[in-house]
Amino acid sequence: MARTSKSPRAVVLAALATARRALPEYGHRYSPKKFTQHQLFACLVLKHFLRTDYRGLTAQLTDNPSLVAVLELKQVPHFTTFQKASRRLLLTAPVRRLLKSTVRLHLGRKRRVKRAAIDSTGLECTCASGYFVRRRSRVENPWKTVVYHHYPKLGVVASTDDHFVFALDAGRGPRPDVDEFRPLVAEASRVVRLLQLAADAGYDSEGNHEFARDEHGIRTIIPAKHGRPTDKLPSGRYRRLMKVRFDRAAYRRRSQVETVISMIKRRQGAHVHARSYHSQCRELRLLVLTHNILILVVVQVFYTAVLTPFLLQLGMNWQKTPTFRESGANRMPMRRNLSGKSGCRANSEHSSHGWYVHENIGRTGSLLTSVCGSGRGFMRPNR
Repeated sequence: MARTSKSPRAVVLAALATARRALPEYGHRYSPKKFTQHQLFACLVLKHFLRTDYRGLTAQLTDNPSLVAVLELKQVPHFTTFQKASRRLLLTAPVRRLLKSTVRLHLGRKRRVKRAAIDSTGLECTCASGYFVRRRSRVENPWKTVVYHHYPKLGVVASTDDHFVFALDAGRGPRPDVDEFRPLVAEASRVVRLLQLAADAGYDSEGNHEFARDEHGIRTIIPAKHGRPTDKLPSGRYRRLMKVRFDRAAYRRRSQVETVISMIKRRQGAHVHARSYHSQCRELRLLVLTHNILILVVVQVFYTAVLTPFLLQLGMNWQKTPTFRESGANRMPMRRNLSGKSGCRANSEHSSHGWYVHENIGRTGSLLTSVCGSGRGFMRPNR
């Protein structure tokens, strides 16, 4: 299971790096330029991370000057500034660029994803107790309606290996899952190349198989259970293949997309605060972006020589004692990830400069590249 960050500072740094790759600094050439779009997006991610509202976010920033310093804010924005920023930054086009930015930071130059799965879920419109709803439903002729006909619905395409989301579809339920298959697959194909995609019987359709296999070259694994139970084989080519040669071992990995949905609901809540349809869609998009950013951590700095302006600017912690591994007569700095296991040896060309920077963003990526604008993951100290 993928690990998510518990550090507000690390989440803010990852959100800033994501926004700097996807969004311009200001929305318009004549904007007031009090706050950048990168800062406002990082604040929105921090709001979901802290599970608070716009007023609560303003109070949190006021009480935590260290977060204000990391965000490089000259003053704490008014809570209406965050609300207006969400209406601009969480539209479909900016979210598409932001989601692609998180994927590029996570995968680097890699585009092929071996195993992925698709699923959807519904969220609550209120934080009212479910026990009260169930208890009122058992009363004869209840005076209050206890069945909610509409709810926010979120569909995702995620990797079954590292729980990273590649595409999302925000809407309103109840509605069938089979209609959401093509938009989600087309959106994911713009970012990565899926080799295998698993889905439950709710997405079973011969047209969905043809769309994924013939148009995008994706091997689909969907149980052919749609329709009335019968002993006859389906008439379609791919649905018949699912009946005759169903890959059960590969289909077992589909349950990992349920884990992704569980991670989103446990970390950020299972209900949305918004009331209108468009506001709920924006909040669902921010849920997925925050989930990806929680995985895009941590920047680790191994410090051996002099303090640089880069470290002071980001407000990051440094270590004066680097981690080494004996290798004959050479002592080389080592990369260390969140689990404490050592990684690859540092490049001697850059480690000879006295200090070495490494970022752990999933499996690969270059968060430091986006933060500092360099083309490589190593920084040289100022001579």
